[in-house]
Amino acid sequence: MAITASMVKELREKTGAGMMDCKKALEEAGGDMNRAMEILREKGLAAAAKKAGRVTAEGLVESYIHGGGKIGVLVEVNCETDFVAKTDEFREFVRDIAMQIAAAAPRYVSRDEVPAEEIEKERQILRQQALNEGKPEHIVEKMVEGRLKKFFAEICLLEQPFIKDPDKTIEELLKEKIAKIGENITIRRFARFVLGEGIEKKACNFAEEVMAQVKK
Repeated sequence: MAITASMVKELREKTGAGMMDCKKALEEAGGDMNRAMEILREKGLAAAAKKAGRVTAEGLVESYIHGGGKIGVLVEVNCETDFVAKTDEFREFVRDIAMQIAAAAPRYVSRDEVPAEEIEKERQILRQQALNEGKPEHIVEKMVEGRLKKFFAEICLLEQPFIKDPDKTIEELLKEKIAKIGENITIRRFARFVLGEGIEKKACNFAEEVMAQVKK
């Protein structure tokens, strides 16, 4: 299939990759746009992996407030240079991460941060659930591993589906940005605040409260 300039332009607009990279991906995919996007993503991931060891000492701390002040997020995202930290591309990415944290409520950046005892406790719960469902012993462990993967996808930011594009995870989005921007990027830490979270609200009977005031 002949690769046209309009096809290359469309792929570039969708991925942000260079013109020649888009042309090569389309040629490799035989003109299939979706496959070409996958090829660019795969190459992007490979490119990002090469940058993973670089020191990231610059970046931004971003705040995001949602629901009229009901939910607040602070997140620190690092890059290699102050120049990149000031670009619209990087700032937009950091903003997206803050919104992701507000919406999806992760507890950790990655599974490496999850305490071993928490993982083991969840593993035991999942194992008992599988046994209670009457599953044979020989497939219980496979079920547990599959359900643990879902557990990590719920609590670990990098493994969550991106709220703006659920077909990719935050880790995949991160690596795409590394490949596109050309610097290593790391999501270092975050804090999420929910108004009233952890406060035990006192239940009271309004009628009794009024009567108590009247009797004084």
